[in-house]
Amino acid sequence: MRRVRAAVTVLVLAGATLGTAASTAGAAPAEAPRVAAACPTGWGSGAKGGAATGADHLEDIRTGQHECYDRIVFDVPGGGKIGYHVQYVDRFYADPSGEYIPVAGGAILDIRVGAWSYDLERGVPTYPGKVGKALPGVNISGYKTFRDTRFGGTFEGQTQVGLGVRARLPFRVTQLDGRVVVDVAHSWTS
Repeated sequence: MRRVRAAVTVLVLAGATLGTAASTAGAAPAEAPRVAAACPTGWGSGAKGGAATGADHLEDIRTGQHECYDRIVFDVPGGGKIGYHVQYVDRFYADPSGEYIPVAGGAILDIRVGAWSYDLERGVPTYPGKVGKALPGVNISGYKTFRDTRFGGTFEGQTQVGLGVRARLPFRVTQLDGRVVVDVAHSWTS
């Protein structure tokens, strides 16, 4: 009788083990944990500027979202390396009129790019921005960092834009042939 009980116990345990193995064999493998992107944080928030090696006319301003930052790009085809000056300001004023232009956000970047938005020889705009208005064709709704854009105008070969951001965050400026790129980080830490 003991042998029968022992045999039944062994069969019951073996069945339970096989049932567990069968149920886990069909289960989906555990998903690997996502690795967060290593976001750069050493850009700083001080004023940044770059000299020009050529100049032409601003033709487009566009934006994009990235995992670590929001980006605004100034396109100046054929312009070589475009000069720029970018800094945080307390209030945004159009140059040279001194007109105050409200810009929404916790902080404001005053971006100046060394390119006209108007062709003086032909008497036509090369970029359709209107002083004090949002940048045409630029939709920043849903961005993590950008809050508002305002066109400041063009004066003496320089176009000015006010960029409202969530807070005073680190930013970098990259000077490329025919483009100036401004990236504003989503945070101070990765």
